[in-house]
Amino acid sequence: MVLTVSMKIFLQQLLNVDEQNQLVEVNAWLQYIWNDYRLRWRPIEHDNVSSVRFPTDEQQIWTPDILLWNSANENFDSSCRSNAVVYSNGDVHWIPPGIFKISCKMDITMFPFDEQICSLKFGSWTYHGFALDLQIESDKDGSPIDTSTYIPNGEWDLVSSPVHRDVSFYQCCPEPYPTLKFYLILKRKPFYHIFNIIVPSMLISAMTLLGFCLPAHDMSEKIGFRVFFSSVTLIVAMSTTFTVCVLNLRYRQFANHEFPPTVTRRNLIFSTILLQK
Repeated sequence: MVLTVSMKIFLQQLLNVDEQNQLVEVNAWLQYIWNDYRLRWRPIEHDNVSSVRFPTDEQQIWTPDILLWNSANENFDSSCRSNAVVYSNGDVHWIPPGIFKISCKMDITMFPFDEQICSLKFGSWTYHGFALDLQIESDKDGSPIDTSTYIPNGEWDLVSSPVHRDVSFYQCCPEPYPTLKFYLILKRKPFYHIFNIIVPSMLISAMTLLGFCLPAHDMSEKIGFRVFFSSVTLIVAMSTTFTVCVLNLRYRQFANHEFPPTVTRRNLIFSTILLQK
């Protein structure tokens, strides 16, 4: 007997897009709906009680072992074990919230006008398709990803969020393994980068070309003009260099970078001198 489990996502917020590590972090609620014939009852025989809540962390009722396959979270499963609502007809509604971190291959060739396509891939960890049939749950509007409570991100626009159902076969097993891919098509908002990177660079380049419009016989104005822009270029280069150094030090950790012995000795010497004073 095949048990059908319908799934839907309520997207709440896009928390972070890490292009360097190719990670995306989202806040979402997951909705699972299935029917368990063992949990049916007649409300008229039980004081007209039509629904009951069960804690899923105590394993009082069966819940599907559907996990995020491309999870990059330390605990892998980052969803909260919330209560499940069981109705008298046997329908079970379970909506666990969670903060999900996924791996996503990114292409920033067109930065800052790039568009990234990421997906949340869900599937059963142990049940094949002949035991658990994972299907897409849609609303009246036909959207399997609910964005009615979505909080827009300041840097990325959510262009669309299609869903695709895949069925995979493996050499070890003849049974099908269905999975659902919830896509997030993100488009970067380029205005910040345009006004802070592109426009200043174009203005500096344009004003540099204006130096050729100065009179050829008056070298004093040309020299002053060139000295000014050389100074500006030098200051910008120094600012960029110091910014790179500060960010490099900011994201260094003991797990991936060893502290240089010379710096350690120097710090110990300075600390000893300060303590003696």
